[in-house]
Amino acid sequence: MTLEGTNTYLLGSDPCLLIDPGPADESHAAAIQAAARERGGIGAALVTHGHGDHNAGVAMLGVEEARLADGQTYGPLTALGTPGHSSDHLCFLAGRVCFSGDLVLGEGFSIVPPEPGALGAYVTSLQRLQQLDLELICPGHGPWVTDPAARLEQYVEHRMMRERRLVAALARGERSRAALLAEVWDDVPAQLRPAAALTMEAHLEKLEAEGRLSESLQP
Repeated sequence: MTLEGTNTYLLGSDPCLLIDPGPADESHAAAIQAAARERGGIGAALVTHGHGDHNAGVAMLGVEEARLADGQTYGPLTALGTPGHSSDHLCFLAGRVCFSGDLVLGEGFSIVPPEPGALGAYVTSLQRLQQLDLELICPGHGPWVTDPAARLEQYVEHRMMRERRLVAALARGERSRAALLAEVWDDVPAQLRPAAALTMEAHLEKLEAEGRLSESLQP
């Protein structure tokens, strides 16, 4: 679910800013503290969203968390409201570099929860990043994205592709959730199917809200 783990970033020095302290893991916290000592300590922590694999390390490290809203700045960072993966999700911009949390991953695709409006908000957040002239995306999981424009286009098209395939299966009369998942997410490995099922429900919620899903579905 987290690929190789959560990426934690230290920005600047004397003191540095900490982006996404990660989980409450002693070895992870020790690595952060060792790296931060070389940069003059930690001035404040900023988190992209409130999931434990990104923010639980704040308490373990005992650092101050700077809570920002859309458009607010802290040092060289500007917060950008990017809900979808979570309602409180933020990206942080430093010039043409974007720290994207779980909005954009270095590999694969992010989960969108089955909450009202989440999928529409997620796509809008991706499109908001597309309006920026980014040269690098530093994600919460996986390697850096060195071609942001291509990756963002891929992410938006991926969501639209899933919707098209889901709509086609529904139009054919398929009403089994299990069959829809097997057909539309047929390229997803078995261990990731539970995550894919959550995103499928987000797609179904969107279709229902748009009046495009009039019949109830079976398990």
